[in-house]
Amino acid sequence: MHINYLAIIIAAVAQFIIGAIWYMPLFGKLWGKIHGMEKVSKEEQQKMMKSMGPFLVLQFLVTLVMTFVLAIFITYQPTWNAYAMAAFLWVGFVVPTQVSGVIFGGTNPKWIVAKILIQAGASLLCLEVAAAIIKAML
Repeated sequence: MHINYLAIIIAAVAQFIIGAIWYMPLFGKLWGKIHGMEKVSKEEQQKMMKSMGPFLVLQFLVTLVMTFVLAIFITYQPTWNAYAMAAFLWVGFVVPTQVSGVIFGGTNPKWIVAKILIQAGASLLCLEVAAAIIKAML
C-alpha cells in the first residue's frame, strides 16, 4: 500500500473548511465571548482579522502534518477500523494536548469547560472526516 497524497490534501482542505464553519457560524459568538472580543472595538477586530493570514497558513500546514500522520496509520494498519483509529488518536493525543493548552493557556476559569468542548468537538469531527476521506481514497 502507498500513501495517497491527494487524499491528504483533500482531507486537510475539508478539515480547514470544517474549522471555519465550526469556529465562525456555529460557535463564533461563544468563541468570541470566551476570548473577550466584545471588549474589542470593531476597528480593532477588523485589524486583527486582516493580520490572520500567516496564522491561517500555519494552521493549514499543521493540519497537513496531522492528516499525513493519520494517513500513515490508516494505510499501514489496514486491520484497524479507520474511524476507531481516528477516535483513538483523538482521545490519546489530541484531547490531552488541548486540555493542557486550555488549562495552562490563561483561559478564564469560567470558560475552561466550554473552550475544551468546542475545541475537542471540532478536532474529533475533523479527524473523523479526514479518516473517511483517506479510507475512501485508499
